[in-house]
Amino acid sequence: MPEEQVVRLAFFFGTLTVVAVWEVVAPRRMLTDSKRRRWFTNLSMVVIDTAVVRSLLPVLPVGMALIAEERGLGMLNIIMFPAWIEVVLAVVALDFVIYLQHLLFHFLPILWRLHRMHHTDLDIDVTTGNRFHPVEIVISAGIKLAAVALIGPPAVAVVVFEVVLNATSQFNHGNIRMPETVDRWLRLFVVTPDMHRVHHSVIPRETNSNFGFNLPWWDRLCGTYRPQPAEGHEGMTIGLKEFRDAGRLTLFRLLIHPFVR
Repeated sequence: MPEEQVVRLAFFFGTLTVVAVWEVVAPRRMLTDSKRRRWFTNLSMVVIDTAVVRSLLPVLPVGMALIAEERGLGMLNIIMFPAWIEVVLAVVALDFVIYLQHLLFHFLPILWRLHRMHHTDLDIDVTTGNRFHPVEIVISAGIKLAAVALIGPPAVAVVVFEVVLNATSQFNHGNIRMPETVDRWLRLFVVTPDMHRVHHSVIPRETNSNFGFNLPWWDRLCGTYRPQPAEGHEGMTIGLKEFRDAGRLTLFRLLIHPFVR
């Protein structure tokens, strides 16, 4: 699907631009770290992650969906539904897989060493949604491939899922203010910035809550939902207690972060 890359890039830069402007017009919190340094680091990760995945994996989730369809693999290629229902079921199922994956990356020590790099950001804004270690991204891609082979979603559903996931990840990491009433209703359908910001609290019980990236239902159903941070959104501390030195959170140090004490 050659048009997939055009769609993905359009939504990536479109969401990044809209949320970045929103952060300037109506910020939720005052920033504590250098925005220029953080943006360089976080956006560089996007380039590195993309290059590593495309170099190491011979097939990506959309390609796996086409292979599964051709060979009749996966539940949705065995049990037939109308096309639009298949897309909805596939997007919801894949989102639940990502929720479970996020839990694993928090509670398995070897995976937490990779994922905690995401949590070392001393501020949280639209670029934090792209701050993931390349090894974590490769493992995540492998989990998606397995999920696609098992579920058997239409290729278009995989494109929709990945585009929406990336867009909502940038949105819910945004340092943006919205009316409390809007947030309360919106978080019934999508993870909002105020909901996800709790997950980036320095307090462990808050770090280990609100794991959803896109749909908010899994946290409520699985008992990992926490509505607000104990110290409020303006008063909470972002990041991890062990990593507070901004000078040691450079791009190179973050890349070797999981492999050193």
